[in-house]
Amino acid sequence: MAEPITRFYNRFYNSPVGKIAIVTMDNGQDYRRPNTFSEAAMHSLSETLDAISREPEVRGLMLTGKPYIFAAGADLTEVPFITTFEQGYQVGRFGHTVMKRIMDLPYPTLAAINGVALGGGLEIALYCRVRSVHRSAQAIGFPECFLGLIPGWGGCTLATRLLGPEKALQLIIYNALNQNRMINGPAAFELGLADRLFDGAEFLDESLQFLLDVIAEKVVVERAPVQGAGIKNLIGQAKAFVEGRVHGAAPAPYRALELIAGACDGDLEKGFEEENRALGELIKSRQCKASIYAFDLVNRYAKKPKIQKEVKRKAIAKVGIIGAGLMASQLAHLFIHRLEVPVVMKDISQDLVDKGRAYVRQELSKLVEKGRVSEGKSRYLAGLLKGTLDYGDFAECDFIIEAVFENMGVKQQVFREAEHFLKPDAVLATNTSSLSVSEMAKELKNPERMVGFHFFNPVAVMPLIEVIRAERTNESTLATAFDLAAKLRKTGILVKDSPAFLVNRVLVRMLVDCLSVVDEGAPFSQVDAALLALGLPMAPFELLDLVGLPVAFHVIETLNQAFGPERFPLNANVKKLVEGKKAAFYLRDGKSKQIDPEVEGLWVRSGTKDFHPEEIQERILSNLARETDLILNEKVVVSSRDVDLAMILGAGWPFFMGGLTMYLDLVGITPKVLQKVFFSF
Repeated sequence: MAEPITRFYNRFYNSPVGKIAIVTMDNGQDYRRPNTFSEAAMHSLSETLDAISREPEVRGLMLTGKPYIFAAGADLTEVPFITTFEQGYQVGRFGHTVMKRIMDLPYPTLAAINGVALGGGLEIALYCRVRSVHRSAQAIGFPECFLGLIPGWGGCTLATRLLGPEKALQLIIYNALNQNRMINGPAAFELGLADRLFDGAEFLDESLQFLLDVIAEKVVVERAPVQGAGIKNLIGQAKAFVEGRVHGAAPAPYRALELIAGACDGDLEKGFEEENRALGELIKSRQCKASIYAFDLVNRYAKKPKIQKEVKRKAIAKVGIIGAGLMASQLAHLFIHRLEVPVVMKDISQDLVDKGRAYVRQELSKLVEKGRVSEGKSRYLAGLLKGTLDYGDFAECDFIIEAVFENMGVKQQVFREAEHFLKPDAVLATNTSSLSVSEMAKELKNPERMVGFHFFNPVAVMPLIEVIRAERTNESTLATAFDLAAKLRKTGILVKDSPAFLVNRVLVRMLVDCLSVVDEGAPFSQVDAALLALGLPMAPFELLDLVGLPVAFHVIETLNQAFGPERFPLNANVKKLVEGKKAAFYLRDGKSKQIDPEVEGLWVRSGTKDFHPEEIQERILSNLARETDLILNEKVVVSSRDVDLAMILGAGWPFFMGGLTMYLDLVGITPKVLQKVFFSF
């Protein structure tokens, strides 16, 4: 769907100091469709500046956006159609040429940042001489490196010249590669992006008065001179950070580092020209195309309704959690924090319940320390949690979820015991990572109210929930689950009730191949390095450490029983480690890590093959292509887009890979292995 065209509307205000041009950016939609900059939008800006230049006695210009939105940057729907260096170069050059006209105006200009200001939206503000920002403004920043691009309409050059290299690196590199972190109005003011911080409904009036005072020279905006000293060390530290995030698999942040370093030389036109060239190189890259696809998945496809509107949803006024271990405690904290409803957490001993409650209090205290909730609000939220040993305390719960040991018999037992005490319309959910939800529900009196609700660890961070429809799950239960996922600020994906569901099946397919390669002779470190070089967020043996060897081996067993040893072999060495109570592959000392010598000592290799990294990558990717094809043929999810969305949100795969199927297509694995592609435009 094409973005609505953002227009630049001008009106003149005859102020005490002379005529002021007040330019408003507006695409004619509400705040849910932010202003974006297409080629047509840039022409509108140029035409508006032409009209203003024809007016005599203009003394200043104020640029602002529609309610809650300043501008969200370039129209990304145009990017897939840019396929050559020259096209990308011209995009950069046109943007620089038009926006620089604001900088070249012979009178003071002010950007009144009234809301969201991302990418090109923040860049256009930097062409103004002064800036104000609303205290309530959210989502300010440069997401470009997260999207396989660089701030190429002046961002790298102007931000560095305004803020200095250290702050520019924070805004352009560190924030973007730290889960695309944004800043708010007060943070933008503290950073130096804005010269004034205003609040309330008078924001535009106060911003205009600020501009008038600048014009009348009642106010002189003074900024400390930018220091370029130590730039080599700053760039070196940032490069090490980038390497730790993308492992050389994405070119954009490395190019941004070069531009920030170059901006310290002080030649504005040279900086703009280098940005043009960088856009020409990056905008046609595989990583950029994949990032734009991933961005569309997360921001559009994921938000499409999964259930018809007319299906009845159950209101959730009270939640029950069976279990009080780490996962259950994370769930309790999430439900309390997001829903602010009473939560009852039950386990078999008071000691376990007390530990669970202590965990929730600790997490709420962390929110207070970060300034996200007040001390009073934290106490109120903590008071919503009740610990119990009695299922009878679930009597008024509308939604009950279990998070107990991953064993079918145990899970069936707790549901049987709980069901006697529950309301007839209470929804039952399981957080199982691999077991059949239908099997779990078969002994229930009302199996139609049972649904899989699989979170990913850590619960507070990972935004995916696999919503699993069991054989008898009814539409109301399913609709309630999706509605609840949205209220928890998570993305629900509908998944068929099949062994290990979606994300874990894909990850385990990858992990069993990694284990087999080590068995055949490859060092653990070589396998980890080969997979990191693809751009994965975590090395496979670090992922196994995070999941826990017993849990991982249990999922492998489930898939082995379902699909056979050829695709999911039971690794004898891992079984030996689990039986020997080994907790992890790696030993860690601060930031350094090494494979545990005991693991090396216990591991029995079946061969001494000398692998090349590309050989490891090709084997694992080829088998992932085959497994993904089987997943889609079995209709575990409805489309390849769901696979990609799940890997991004549930496994943390970076945008620049574009999920799994898009990545396999773009690097040529799918055509080679399956003689087709997963994705067709």
